[in-house]
Amino acid sequence: MSNKKINEFVEKESLEVPLLVKSLTKGVTQKGAPYASVVLQDSTGTIDGKIWDIKPEQEAIIEIGKVQLIVCEVLKYNNALQLRVHKIEALNQEEINLDEFVIASKVSRADLEMVINNTISSIENDNYRKLIEGLFEMIGSEFYNYPAASKNHHSFLGGLATHVVEMIHLADALCNLYPQLNRDLLVSGVLAHDLGKMFELSGPITTEYTLEGKLTGHISILHGRLMEIASKLGLAETEEAVLLRHCILSHHGQLEYGSPVLPLVQEAEVLAFIDNLDARLNTLETALSSVQPGEFTQRIFAMESRSFYKPKND
Repeated sequence: MSNKKINEFVEKESLEVPLLVKSLTKGVTQKGAPYASVVLQDSTGTIDGKIWDIKPEQEAIIEIGKVQLIVCEVLKYNNALQLRVHKIEALNQEEINLDEFVIASKVSRADLEMVINNTISSIENDNYRKLIEGLFEMIGSEFYNYPAASKNHHSFLGGLATHVVEMIHLADALCNLYPQLNRDLLVSGVLAHDLGKMFELSGPITTEYTLEGKLTGHISILHGRLMEIASKLGLAETEEAVLLRHCILSHHGQLEYGSPVLPLVQEAEVLAFIDNLDARLNTLETALSSVQPGEFTQRIFAMESRSFYKPKND
C-alpha cells in the first residue's frame, strides 16, 4: 500500500493507495453498462475516479465518508488526472489518521478566531454589534470547522471562516479607499452573510445539503434566524436590523443567482462584489494548482465553464 498523496500522482502509474471516499454517483453508459463516478480525497486535494462495469458486490463495499484502499491506474482526461478504479477494499478506520485525508484551511484556527473576534469588537454601532454577537452565539464554535460550500470555493475544513476572514480584509481595504462606506454595516454583512450555511450543509468531512438547506437555502435560513435574534434583542424595528437583513438577502448580487432582492444600498453592493471576488479567486487557486505551467485547467462550471491558462513564469 502506497502513502503517495494525490498531488504527487503521475499519469500512467498504477497505485494501491488509501483515500477518503467523498461521494458516489451511479450511471449507465450508452451501451447500457453500469458505472460509478467517485470523488476521492486526501489532505492535498481531490481526484475523480471511474469504476467501469461496476458489479453490485463492488458497489456494496464503497462507503462514503470512510477511508478505503483504492486499487487504480492514473490517467489524464481533459487536462486533469483521473483514476480508473479497478478495486476498492475496506480498511480498519481505527487505524486511520483522519488528518491525512481532510483538506484544511491554510490559516490556523487561532488566527481565524483572532481576526473574527477582533472585527466583532471593532464594530462601533451597538445595534450591529449586538446582532452579530447574537448570531455567533447561536452558531457556536463549530463555525470554525465548517466549509463554505460542498464543492467549488472554500470547500474544506475551516473554509467558511477562511472565506469570512478574507472578505474582512477586502472590506477594510475598500473602506480605507472609499470613506463613504459605512464600515460597521459592511463588516457586519461580511460576518453574517454565509452563516446560514451552518444549517444548509451537513458538516466538514463528507459535506452534503441538509433537508432544510435543499428546501430553503442558506440565505432564507439566515434571514429567519436573524429576525429571531433581532426580536429577542428588541432591535427588529431598527434601521440597523433592516439594513443587515437587506445585505444578507441581496449578497448573491443578482436574482438569478438566488438573491430574493437586488442590492439597494452601497454596502450591500460592495458585499456582493467582494463575496464573488473571494469565491472566484479561491476556485481559480484550486483549479490552477492541479495543472502544470503552460497548461489550461479543465472547464470550470462556476467560472462560466471557462478553462484558465497557467502562465509558465508563475
